[in-house]
Amino acid sequence: MKRVVLIWTLLSCIGYGQSRKSLSVEEAIEIGLQQSKVLLASSKTVDAASARASDVNTALLPSLTFEGSYQRLSEVNPFEVVIPFSPAPVTLSPIVLDNYKLKLSLRQPVFTGFRLRSNARAAEFAAQAAEYEHHSNRVGLILNIKNAYWMLYQTIQVKKFVDENVGLLEVHLKDTENLMNAGIATRNDLLKIEVQFSDARLTQIDATHDVRVAIMNVNNVMGQPLDTELRLTSQPGPTARLLYESFDSLRDRRSKSRRPAGREKMSEDDSHIHSLVNKALTARADLKSMEFRMKAGDASVSAVKGNLWPQIFLAGNYYYSRPNPRILPTLDEFKGTWDVGVILQFDVWNWGATIHRTQQARAELNRTEYLYEQLRDNVSLEVTRSFLQVKRSREKIEVARLAITRAEENARSTNEKYKNALATSSDLLDADVALLQTRTNLTGALVEFELAQARLDKAIGGEK
Repeated sequence: MKRVVLIWTLLSCIGYGQSRKSLSVEEAIEIGLQQSKVLLASSKTVDAASARASDVNTALLPSLTFEGSYQRLSEVNPFEVVIPFSPAPVTLSPIVLDNYKLKLSLRQPVFTGFRLRSNARAAEFAAQAAEYEHHSNRVGLILNIKNAYWMLYQTIQVKKFVDENVGLLEVHLKDTENLMNAGIATRNDLLKIEVQFSDARLTQIDATHDVRVAIMNVNNVMGQPLDTELRLTSQPGPTARLLYESFDSLRDRRSKSRRPAGREKMSEDDSHIHSLVNKALTARADLKSMEFRMKAGDASVSAVKGNLWPQIFLAGNYYYSRPNPRILPTLDEFKGTWDVGVILQFDVWNWGATIHRTQQARAELNRTEYLYEQLRDNVSLEVTRSFLQVKRSREKIEVARLAITRAEENARSTNEKYKNALATSSDLLDADVALLQTRTNLTGALVEFELAQARLDKAIGGEK
């Protein structure tokens, strides 16, 4: 019976592993860019802004409208005159009770105080701003995917270390029982390890839950079903993918310099930060979007001010009516007539409405300008902070790798001593905890580097 259960468990595990989807961070980004509902919604905003620009531009073109109507009139006496020596009045204009009107009108703006042209430019700038906002959302989505991916990697690694720690404590329990039977260990030693084992099991439960939540988070960011099983294939760590000079080469250059190390270090860092900030200020999509928002705001001010000028239009109409009022005497039949003219419109007095609208548009423009300046400052801060975080995470990786080597040696040595009654159970547990902590610290440092690098990529406007 036990053999059947074991075989069934192995087959289930194999099937579960095969159902998992292998996923690299690059593949996650590609899937997210194709399936993210947030990004799809952003693309529709771009389509709407583009359609809006096309719509506004049509106001510059001639417009052709058609109008048709039918009216049934009440009965009135016809227009008649009495002629001497005539036995009956003479009807000059009969009454037509059924009136049909067909009208075709052509209208072309000639001068509108630059209002229509300014509205069109504002809409075009707004459409370009929407495109850059979409690109900014794309960059932000890439950062979110990377963040979710590496956080899942970290939770998986932590669970792996916790599982190993639980297994190690199980071995310690057996060893301690054997030592206690041999009279070398005490009951208190066994209780200490049992308490530590219970704590490790609780941590294992939390770690399992965290992995499940992290998988759902990755699937959610990518826009795919939350229950999709994932198997991560990418590994974190410093690579040649840095956007600035290697810190190793910087140290080599500083060691050859005559200037003090502190001053050289600050000088090199400031130089790289300054270069990255300049790149970000020219490449960031959100800055470009804000620039076009300012252009759109300036065009809106011009459009509102255009209402202070007279509006001139060319207009032409063709009438096909029954009866046609221009045809005398009135005939109960369709007749066509036309007219062509120039229309002049001018707001003589509107209680200062145009002035108030101009002030409102200019205030909105000034607001956008202030937000743009604040965004530039925020970009500089973001780039500087991200640069320093990348550097800090690299240094933490070096320290964590050295610590884990020492912790592994300490755990191995303490375990041997414990088996030979040369170390206490407290020493053994402390060594295990230290090893678990150093492994967790190294994983955290590696993930921190990837996230810091991703934030730096995003800060300078890239999509790497």
